[in-house]
Amino acid sequence: MLSYPSTISLSGRTLNHLADRIRIHRKQHRSRWRRLDPGQQALLALAHLRNGDTYTRLAAGFGIGVATAWRYVQEAIALLAATAADLATAMRRIRKLAYAILDGTLIPIDRVADQKPYYSGKHKRHGVNVQVIADAAGRLVWASAALPGAAHDLTAARIHEIIAALTNADVMTFADKGYQGARGSVRTPFKRRRFRPKLSRWQKTMNMTHAKVRARGERAIATLKNWRVLAKLRCCPRRATAIVQTLLVLHEVEANRYAG
Repeated sequence: MLSYPSTISLSGRTLNHLADRIRIHRKQHRSRWRRLDPGQQALLALAHLRNGDTYTRLAAGFGIGVATAWRYVQEAIALLAATAADLATAMRRIRKLAYAILDGTLIPIDRVADQKPYYSGKHKRHGVNVQVIADAAGRLVWASAALPGAAHDLTAARIHEIIAALTNADVMTFADKGYQGARGSVRTPFKRRRFRPKLSRWQKTMNMTHAKVRARGERAIATLKNWRVLAKLRCCPRRATAIVQTLLVLHEVEANRYAG
């Protein structure tokens, strides 16, 4: 079998943060000898999350079994996901923003036995729905738990109580047409209705301005999907939430904004 050196586009700060979490976890549980030390396990997990390397490739590269590679990655995900900020915690930062941008994205998954709830008619594929909040510069602030892909963006935002939280905090929020009817502090573009007059010139101008602002939110989604593990989840959809929360923590650490 051939091998070759590779890189992970992350800083040493992220590696050290995860390695420290693993080291503390092992000490607390008085873990016995492991095939990999905390630093190597952290590197293995980051290679899977950032580069999307499969367990088979990781096992061959690190000289361990496939089952061991899977167990090490799952352990790292559980440790990081447990420290992810919930919406109430994230609102402390969101309240200070000039305005927020709310958008939803579909993370593709493999087909599952109960396919219907996970099939998105909008995207014509199976996946999970994740709501993303970005700041005025398009930086990722928070990401929600994953819901089946059939969930509408407005429905998902209401389930996670995002709209209520933003309204109570009086944070002006820009969102696309999929959130029409949200009310509160959420601002959506004008939408032409059937059997109604066309949009006025003023309404079209407002829509263009709104689109320029909302487009920055795509950067936050791109930041999240820059973790190649989200290119297509090949695991149980119920694990998607833990993976998204893990990536949110790692993003905060990489951006040096992690509050612990």
